[in-house]
Amino acid sequence: MAWDEWERLKAEAAKGQSTHTQLNQVAPEAGGGGASPRGDLTVHQKDLAAVGSAAHELFQDFGRYGDDARLSSEKAAGGLRSEGFALGAALDHVAEHWINQVQTLLDACAHISNHLRFTKNQHAADESYIAGALSSISELDKGFDERKGG
Repeated sequence: MAWDEWERLKAEAAKGQSTHTQLNQVAPEAGGGGASPRGDLTVHQKDLAAVGSAAHELFQDFGRYGDDARLSSEKAAGGLRSEGFALGAALDHVAEHWINQVQTLLDACAHISNHLRFTKNQHAADESYIAGALSSISELDKGFDERKGG
């Protein structure tokens, strides 16, 4: 597209529409309650497990296949270099960057998996703490009820 064509299209678009702002939002729930009493964020263990499983699978598969690509590229680069082709050095350079990118992706997958495992364990610890605190409150209530004669 030429510059003058771009300018013409912008001018036509500006003539056809006035500038306006549109705010996107979720429609309010029936009953006038507005936001859900449970909040906007809901996460289920099944969903977290699926994400963790996908991250682990990607980690394993990409680690294996990424290494295959690296070995093939390094072998081809060595062959080209030994035959005097400058392309061998360029392919070696690409293979080196490939290794860095693979490692970055593998680190990200491991981070996701580790974070989900930590989150699951922390959630279990929080649940245990809350259950203990609530049972303590229940015991206090029983003591007050006994004292009042109820």
